[in-house]
Amino acid sequence: MASENDGEMSGDSMCKILKEEGLGKWDETFRKMSVIKLRELNDGVLTEMGIDPLEDRQKILDSILKIWPAAHKVFNDPIHGHMELHPVLVKIIDMPQFQRLRYIKQLGAGYFVYPGASHNRFEHSIGVGHLAGELVKALKEKQPDLNINDRDILCVQIAGLCHDLGHGPFSHLFDQMFIPKATRPSGSLGEKMRTWKHEDASEEMFDHLVESNGYLPGMMEAYGLKLSEDLDFIKEMIKLPEAKKKYKGRPEEKSFLYEIVANKRNGIDVDKFDYFARDCHHLGIKNNFDHGRFIKFARVCDVDEQKGDGQKVKGQKHICTRDKEGNNLYDLFHTRYSLHRRAYQHNVVKIIEHMITEAFLKADQHIQIKGSGGEMFTLSTAIADMEAYTKLTDCVFYKILNSTEDTLQKAREILKNIVDRKHYRFLGEIKHKGTPTKDEIPQLKEELAAALPFPRQGVQADGLTKEDFVVLSATMDYGSGAEDPINSVDFYSKKNPNQTFKITRKEVSKLLPVQFSETLFRVYGKKMDSKSLDAARGHFEQLNPVWSDSHVTEP
Repeated sequence: MASENDGEMSGDSMCKILKEEGLGKWDETFRKMSVIKLRELNDGVLTEMGIDPLEDRQKILDSILKIWPAAHKVFNDPIHGHMELHPVLVKIIDMPQFQRLRYIKQLGAGYFVYPGASHNRFEHSIGVGHLAGELVKALKEKQPDLNINDRDILCVQIAGLCHDLGHGPFSHLFDQMFIPKATRPSGSLGEKMRTWKHEDASEEMFDHLVESNGYLPGMMEAYGLKLSEDLDFIKEMIKLPEAKKKYKGRPEEKSFLYEIVANKRNGIDVDKFDYFARDCHHLGIKNNFDHGRFIKFARVCDVDEQKGDGQKVKGQKHICTRDKEGNNLYDLFHTRYSLHRRAYQHNVVKIIEHMITEAFLKADQHIQIKGSGGEMFTLSTAIADMEAYTKLTDCVFYKILNSTEDTLQKAREILKNIVDRKHYRFLGEIKHKGTPTKDEIPQLKEELAAALPFPRQGVQADGLTKEDFVVLSATMDYGSGAEDPINSVDFYSKKNPNQTFKITRKEVSKLLPVQFSETLFRVYGKKMDSKSLDAARGHFEQLNPVWSDSHVTEP
């Protein structure tokens, strides 16, 4: 899909590229040209411009080929088949900031449980970039009045491709388990670690990717992007601004574009479309949701919004779907729940991730990573420097495992136990109503240790303490907490495609669930000898009925 502005760039951008190639002496020749049409530059034109010798002209032409490749490239993917990607996307894929995603497991420690779960953030990100393009192009084709242009399409594709650039080792383990527990230094970095998420790093890594490759800005410009607006737009799609803030990249009438890559309104986005299909494929789990069908029926409509004070705001544009798609969407939400229950929060996966986190915390201050300006960073502080963070992948696991330093001995022993399948043993789980408070897990560990003597004849106090137990909470839902996720979806009908309305659960089916969230407390024993393990199970058996009665209310 070519724009009329494709192949054009400013003289200033061309000068930056010439400097990188050691051809700064031709700055003035190009700077005086307000617009350079790359497709028209050849050896004859450069000769007429007075560029001599031939070697310089050839270097300039070689540089233009890096900015203006001849064609799109086709990637063969096991999930989406043959995907044709824009040259700018191919350029981004070839950069080290993106290539690092080859070495970050999509499912964290899931590979230790599911032998097929060997896929990485790399292929998932390419899939999301592809699907983002498919959805925005479908909207453009069906609704020309939306004025979706080639710039919008390319920006949405780039955002889909780059949305996960900020993931750390073992994906969500790093930002959800390790960083919150790591020692926080004083000052701004400590404050940053308190609220840091991988989306923050994705935004920073995208900036680093653009700044560290001199050809990319010129290439983006050559393909019609306006960097002053479009870079903000891409980053806003990667990390959506807070609700109170206005978008900078696109006006209100194009706000629906922000729902394609990461949809904070109802969770229906191409990120989920790809990882549901990809994860199910590699896990051997059935995926009942058909994202291709959703794309076919997606439509942008004006939706009246109701504020907290009861007032209605008219004309907010959102991506909606056909009224008959209710069952397909419940399949999406149920697939999400099923993947969490059977894989993402599998009891062995979670305890292995807990142990990896323990190892990373013990190794944190003893891992040194060189960043920008030669400054050294630790495992946790590397989030402050994208040059250092680029080097941080799952490979740190094997760096610790294969180390010989005394300072890494404790961390090394934990990882060796994981590899040898000597992980902490699962004792059982307690169903909990609602969201657990921060005090309940320490309380449960205290009561587990105090649950003595348990009623087994001839068994004496075993000396187990609260440190011998691990309690992990696992909350599984349909994507909207305890709420029915269908309440956040807007529908249209075949007869009136521009009028939106809500559909209740009962209108879809009477066989759907009445509760949409549950929390479990998983209890594990850290001592793995048979005597201690048997004693730990006794503690759990003694306490389980007490906690189940006092913390769970059946519907």
